[in-house]
Amino acid sequence: MSSNKETFGGTLGFVFIICLVCAALVSISAVGLKPLQQANKLLDKQTKILEASGLLEKAGTDIVGTYAQFVEAKMIDLDSGDIIEGNTDMFDERSDARDESKSIKPINDMAGISRRANHAVIYLVKNDQGQLDTIVLPIVGSGLWDLMYGFIGLAPDLNTVRSVVYSDLKETPGLGAEVLNPKWKALWPGKKMYNEQGEAAIQLVKGGAKKGDVHGVDALSGATLTSNGVTRTLRFWLGTEGYGPFVTKFKDGGLD
Repeated sequence: MSSNKETFGGTLGFVFIICLVCAALVSISAVGLKPLQQANKLLDKQTKILEASGLLEKAGTDIVGTYAQFVEAKMIDLDSGDIIEGNTDMFDERSDARDESKSIKPINDMAGISRRANHAVIYLVKNDQGQLDTIVLPIVGSGLWDLMYGFIGLAPDLNTVRSVVYSDLKETPGLGAEVLNPKWKALWPGKKMYNEQGEAAIQLVKGGAKKGDVHGVDALSGATLTSNGVTRTLRFWLGTEGYGPFVTKFKDGGLD
């Protein structure tokens, strides 16, 4: 009996030691891989920004070099629209939005985000002549299943669309996930975000936008909730609780 107890106790001890070793290995791996994960996350963001500005094909495999050559990141205060100091590479909108000291609860939360970070990073993209060609703005809003993150690329008039690029979403393949379809993304260039009254008027139209409708884009077939989410997201971020103050100040005096 004593021998059996010692054997059972020894087995438990062995299992406990193995668990400790495995936990230590997992922790070491997580810490060791963190820099690589951060680098991959930054590379993915740079890729989406280049796509939103029309430079992805030009970049080829040199994403980092092309981004460094043509893109300048600026941090802004969303309430005032002013450019402020800040580490644009380390800024984490998702983390700030969860922190009540760094975010607000929108009065009109049509995007369904619950909280909006106080700050945002915008991207000024220049052409080969060094002139401002595209301004890329990050966006986030509710889809069918979860929040959808993306970027809108606008011409320097901050009205004419260059592109709308989504990433990191959990929408249904063949339905809401069609926001990733190149054919749908090709419908955006040339559309106008604002109407003549300066109101965000862009919308996804069920059944298809009419010819000549500069504010309308074909809705996603069979994905009404996702389509509505895209419309509400864009209208929120282009409105007074989003980039509206920055758009107004930029149009009044540029970045000076």
